[in-house]
Amino acid sequence: MKLTVVGCSGSFPSADSACSSYLVEADGFRLLLDMGNGALGELQRHIGLYDLDAIFLSHLHADHCIDMCAYFVARYYRHEGGRCAPIPVYGPEGTEQRLTTAYADTPSASSMSEVFDFHTVKPASFDIGPFSVRTEKVRHPVEAYAIRVEHDGRSLTYSGDTGTCGVLDDLATGTDLFLCEAAFTDGKENIPDLHLNGREAGECARRAGAGRLVLTHIPPWTDPQVNLADARAAYGGPVALAAPGATYEV
Repeated sequence: MKLTVVGCSGSFPSADSACSSYLVEADGFRLLLDMGNGALGELQRHIGLYDLDAIFLSHLHADHCIDMCAYFVARYYRHEGGRCAPIPVYGPEGTEQRLTTAYADTPSASSMSEVFDFHTVKPASFDIGPFSVRTEKVRHPVEAYAIRVEHDGRSLTYSGDTGTCGVLDDLATGTDLFLCEAAFTDGKENIPDLHLNGREAGECARRAGAGRLVLTHIPPWTDPQVNLADARAAYGGPVALAAPGATYEV
């Protein structure tokens, strides 16, 4: 598998990065994990606008899904080649309604479903193209999911947004690459069931026995170098900070 960081800023885009969005590719299939603020523009640096095969939305906060409204425009009002066939979109219950409300002026109440084939995510194991995936509900103020993606004996796990929880440790057990949020700073923010800090992300990677850790969803007000140091102190494997355009072979 190939993982490309499209955007990795938490809460809102930074001067350097769009919000959460990660492209996973294998066997010519392209799966996008989240499409937050600014992600659609950045995605076109890596693939064509209509080259995606499926989309997974971890939850329905704007910094993880709002560019789906712009993508609706691109697919619904496509001027060349006619309207796109529906692309599978996996998201929490209410995803279609959330995006329709956010757009606010779709031609009809069902327009979103004319270009997006919505599938409701629950804790489950299923296939998306060539990928075997497992989803688990994590701790966040809204319904939110982490996902493990496997292909050809290799795996990556994406935390989405979450506070500490045993289910994330279990989902990431033995994963080759752990893409984990680290929005908070240890000793500064202590809000349960919202976000992880660098130390907690490192501790989770250590408990899971992950092969390597990539910290993501770090908002502009958080010092990434502090979180990187905290994660390294808690986890003995390789740790990196996600950066726009960074790629990983898994």
